[in-house]
Amino acid sequence: MDKQQIYNKIRDALIEDFELKPEKVVPEARLYEDLNLDSIDAVDLIVKLKSFIPRNIDPEVFKSMRTLQDVVDGIYDLAQGTSEDK
Repeated sequence: MDKQQIYNKIRDALIEDFELKPEKVVPEARLYEDLNLDSIDAVDLIVKLKSFIPRNIDPEVFKSMRTLQDVVDGIYDLAQGTSEDK
């Protein structure tokens, strides 16, 4: 899976499951400030992401991700089997 496919899946999940406006869900969007995700939303998103990546996402690693692009890059790295501590 390439980064564009990962981005599309995450974007679709944010729009459908979190009822965000499509124009707000852009790579540079900050998860907590721009998209108004809270800690419960973050857990829900992690659960959703598990369905299309082969490895678990460490919640501590996820907390360090600030933008949608950070999440895409982190998921891509996990899917490729590279560094988990992004």
